[in-house]
Amino acid sequence: MNKRIHITTIILIIIPSLVGFSQEKPTSSWTLRECIEYARKNNIQVQTTRANSESAKVDLLTSKAQLFPSLIFSSDQGLSHQKTEQADGSYEGQSAYSGSYSLSAGVSLYNGGRLTRSIRQQEMNTEAMEYQVAMAENDIEISVTEAYLQILYASESLKTNRLTVETSQADLQRSKALLEAGQIAESDYAQIEAQYYNDLYQVTIAENTLASAKLDLKQLLELDIDDPFEIHFPELDDTQVLKQAPSLEEVYRTALEVMPEMQNSRLNVSAAELEEKIAASDRLPSVSLNASVSTGHNSQDDTSFGKQLNHRLSENIGLSISIPIAQNRQTKSAVEKARLATETARLEEISTRKTLLKTVETLHQNVLSAQSRYQAAANSVKSASTSYRLVQEQFNAGMANTVELLTEKNNYLSALQEQIQAKFDAILSLKLLNFYQNQPIEL
Repeated sequence: MNKRIHITTIILIIIPSLVGFSQEKPTSSWTLRECIEYARKNNIQVQTTRANSESAKVDLLTSKAQLFPSLIFSSDQGLSHQKTEQADGSYEGQSAYSGSYSLSAGVSLYNGGRLTRSIRQQEMNTEAMEYQVAMAENDIEISVTEAYLQILYASESLKTNRLTVETSQADLQRSKALLEAGQIAESDYAQIEAQYYNDLYQVTIAENTLASAKLDLKQLLELDIDDPFEIHFPELDDTQVLKQAPSLEEVYRTALEVMPEMQNSRLNVSAAELEEKIAASDRLPSVSLNASVSTGHNSQDDTSFGKQLNHRLSENIGLSISIPIAQNRQTKSAVEKARLATETARLEEISTRKTLLKTVETLHQNVLSAQSRYQAAANSVKSASTSYRLVQEQFNAGMANTVELLTEKNNYLSALQEQIQAKFDAILSLKLLNFYQNQPIEL
């Protein structure tokens, strides 16, 4: 019965919270911030973590309730029938109805501090669960940002491929005219034609990549199959790409203070240390106070019901003291295991710290690397574009062959794709680096 009540309480607390998770969908194209806020409220993993947090709050209420006295009412009702021998030797059946009633109460007066420490430990666990909710929200925010920027990258790459097809089509038309004029060989025209169809194929791949990126983001947002979904495509210029990165030391110092995984790790260490004291409290005596009142009645008693209850009234009060003497090493083993658990929690805290440092260092290096690549690619695009244009003019004049034209074109496209890749790598790393400084991610 108690378990059933406990589960019902959890459901009554969790269901309203889950209803509050839903957020109205944007009516126009989704911005990055709108995607993030929607995912933080509607992603299933985040909702599950939040439900676990609510359950921890129920456990905390249960722990605090152990400080108060318990009060239990119980009653037994019975009907008996038996045959008794009469004076004339015959037997007569007799029926009797009886009832008993009792009210008992108990309270723990002292148990070595176990209850108060257990409450404090549960408070830590509840607070840790809130940090775990924040961790889940941060994880989904990072995932949404990565997916959103992947869409922007795929979209820009698709535009580049479509422009390439237009250029290839113009080259193909010019080559056909040169072929008909007898200025190029049929093999040269075949190479230009093959390049054109290859560029068309690259457009198809880019379209599929963009569609797949949109699907990934839509799934992160937990949208249904019939939900319309289009994102906003912001203008991203060099000021966002080449923005100066914050210092590594500053980001790491801030992250140690604000990132929920660090706060969660510290709480886990404190909770483990408290568990040692809870385990050691089993060595101390415990004192409890108990009281009860009971009475009853029987239908074979000629006395009235009220008088029977009064005559059979029994009142008891007692003080129980329990002193542990030998517990088959149970307490000692529990203390030793609690100490090992504390050491494990400390090691996990160190591991979390090192993981955070590695993440921040990697992001910082990625920013510097991507910005350098972007600047180098921009110069390469400029020179490759000029070279490609000149070779095109030479090809049209019959002064350059097909191999030279295609080589310069591929060099230009390669530099352009590298510039696009470096652009979005730099923006993503910059946004995530600022995120570890407790700054919201926006475009």
